[in-house]
Amino acid sequence: MPALDPAACRAFVRARARPAILATARTDGRPHVAPVWIDLEDDDTIVFNTGESTIKGRNLARDPRVCLSVDDDEPPFTFVVAQGLAQLSADLGEVRRWAGRLGGRYLGPDQAEAMARRNGVPGELLVRVRVSSWVGMSRVSD
Repeated sequence: MPALDPAACRAFVRARARPAILATARTDGRPHVAPVWIDLEDDDTIVFNTGESTIKGRNLARDPRVCLSVDDDEPPFTFVVAQGLAQLSADLGEVRRWAGRLGGRYLGPDQAEAMARRNGVPGELLVRVRVSSWVGMSRVSD
């Protein structure tokens, strides 16, 4: 099981649109996990959208600490875990731009504008996670 260095972790995240599992902390300390569509804005900033009133949106507004896990569900299996702090933005131009970019990444370029219209609306947030730690393993089943 070779460990992945940060550059290999980033390459794995960029290589294919895989949902990430986001972990945040509830008010009582229990974890909350939810899938999110992600992309990298730069080498150490993961971006995704969420609703301001969702559990994850409320958790992030209160406590910016997050962990994201991205995995390949086919043998020989690879995974990447990123930890960091989230910054929230309600700037509709940015929310809309990233909603389109994420929609295009996961659904195809022909769906980008539809996703921008759908998710680039008031009440939606852009979340930027400044990654402080990358951990990954490749070929887990070997």
